[in-house]
Formats: sequence, C-alpha cells, structure tokens
Amino acid sequence: MPLYECVLIARNDVTQQQVEAVADQIATQLEGDGGGVRKREYWGLRSLAFRINKNRKGHYMLLGLDAPPASITEMERQLGLNEDVLRFLTIRVGAIEEAPSAILTRRSDDRERGFRGPKPAGRFDSGRRRGYDDREEFRARDRDQEFRGGRDEEEFRTPRGVEE
Repeated sequence: MPLYECVLIARNDVTQQQVEAVADQIATQLEGDGGGVRKREYWGLRSLAFRINKNRKGHYMLLGLDAPPASITEMERQLGLNEDVLRFLTIRVGAIEEAPSAILTRRSDDRERGFRGPKPAGRFDSGRRRGYDDREEFRARDRDQEFRGGRDEEEFRTPRGVEE
C-alpha cells in the first residue's frame, strides 16, 4: 500500500485531547478500510504565518499513514467537513521515517541550549538602563540649575545684597 504523511492544523480554542480525538477518528476510519496510522506526532500550539478564519494560532499534528488511495480521499473529505480543522495537507512519500520529525528535534535543541549570557546592548542603546529621573526633561532642568549657579527660583526673585 502507498504511504502518506498528513499534517493538520486545528483551531486554537480546542484542547489537545480534542485534536487527539480527531486523529483517533482518522485512525479508526483507515483501519476499517485496511490501512493504518504508523506515526503520530503532536507538534503543539504554534503561531500561524497568517490568520485563518480569525485564528492566529493552531494545534499542529503530523500523521504517517499506510492506506489505499480511496480511504485517503475519504479521510480528506472528513477533515474538510470537520469544523475544528483549519487546514490539512496530505502528500505521498516513499517511506515514513521512524525518527522524530525536524520540528520536534529543533524544539529539543532549543531546550538544551540553556542560558547564553546577558543580552548585548542594542544598536542605539549604551546598555545602561534609564530610571525615572534620567528622562530628557529632568536632565534639561538639571543643566539649567547648573547654568544659574545652583541658585533656587526664590533667590532670583530677590536680588543679592538687598534684604526685604
């Protein structure tokens, strides 16, 4: 029998168990037709490249299938009718790899990297964090005080040497 890989994207407001239930429905339908699911990977809730039916995220699942072409056509029809499935893509492959897919291996590599040190300063940032008093208006006021010789506003109202 020919081998297929199917990736489906489910809505983000369904749970992982509901996505697994969709995969179980596919498996039972294929087993009834003489096929089966050889591989099943849940890739998690991931961001979509663009919005699909007002959804910005979706649950991704990969299925490795061994089934006759007629049952694959029926499976695609059922996925198209399911409201929880946003998109699906089924392709014919020469062999189904038993190793984890590239998506899962990349995610595990990210976890192994760990802490890589502090973030470098940005392009226009010296790396020094500014506090509340470091804003431009406060620095301008401080420069103005230095220009006046450090005297307060009240001292400027009464001239020096003249007592009231």
